[in-house]
Amino acid sequence: MKKNIITGIIILGAIAIIAVILTNNKKENKEKTDIVAQKNAAVSVKIETVKTEEVSLDFTSNGNFEPIQELTFSAEKSGKVVSVLAKEGDYVSVGQTLAIVRSDVINVNAQTANSSYQNAAADYSRYENAFKTGGVTKQQLDQARLTMVNAKAQLTQANINVGDTRIKAPISGFINKKYIEPGSILSGMPATSLFDIVNVSKLKLKVNVNENQVASLKIGTPVNVTASVYPDKSFSGKITFIAAKANESLNFPVEIEITNNASNDLKAGMYGTAAFASNQQKQSLMVVPRNAFVGSVSSNQIFVIENGAAKLKTVTAGRILGDKVEILNGLSDGENVIVTGQINLQDGSKVEIIK
Repeated sequence: MKKNIITGIIILGAIAIIAVILTNNKKENKEKTDIVAQKNAAVSVKIETVKTEEVSLDFTSNGNFEPIQELTFSAEKSGKVVSVLAKEGDYVSVGQTLAIVRSDVINVNAQTANSSYQNAAADYSRYENAFKTGGVTKQQLDQARLTMVNAKAQLTQANINVGDTRIKAPISGFINKKYIEPGSILSGMPATSLFDIVNVSKLKLKVNVNENQVASLKIGTPVNVTASVYPDKSFSGKITFIAAKANESLNFPVEIEITNNASNDLKAGMYGTAAFASNQQKQSLMVVPRNAFVGSVSSNQIFVIENGAAKLKTVTAGRILGDKVEILNGLSDGENVIVTGQINLQDGSKVEIIK
């Protein structure tokens, strides 16, 4: 009996100990959960410090090279191709014969037109002599002259048609694509495509600049140009076009003309960079990283850190200088601006700074 009482006391003691341990664990887990919840309530962000620094006003802009001339030309008349004298990759000069179309009927028509003209010219000469002696009237002479003029016009057109049997290059450049082969049947309606010709002796680099940058540009200004595939080569260009109106992105298209080198290293479609040099020396400007802006620079809104929370500020942005933006108003030196994590922030959100 005594033994059973002792056993019961031991069991009750063990149960009490287990209950105390479980209570302590529950309390500890709750404290940890509260800490995690509090930590998760803060948004992780990275920051940069606002500062005034010496900034170069030079800037670059990227785009793609385009040929100074390119043309897909088509057949003007119907016929059968009997010979193709150029292939893809060939360089051709303006006026060079690229293909020949069958000309049997056209040549016969030209010969007939020539005979008609010769007869009309001879008739007019006879009428002219006869008019001097009173053998024909002035009306008859005028009719003979009109017949000769019409015959001359028909001969001219016939000779043009003969010339059309020799398809000639309208511009100088490289044959980029050939659409015809011997035996191809050409059609004037709709016109059959013949060749693509691309002139890359000069190229255009089309880029976009913002309103602050375009203000300093002028037609004819020299620009240094590089191509991504030739990082060690530099090409000289000049500005040939500045748009008078911004595009949908509020940028201004600018074209730079570049003379290709002797080996025509630059190809149309390559990726290029134009380096615009400013006439002004470096200036001391207050700047922030471009990615500090909420959305885009045009939003003029930036989050700063105040007392461990994000505060949304409206600023006045100036010039875009590469990956930095000039700040004209709204910030002070030494303030910390948020550069990543803005998408998860609202005004007043708690933040955790990632070092």
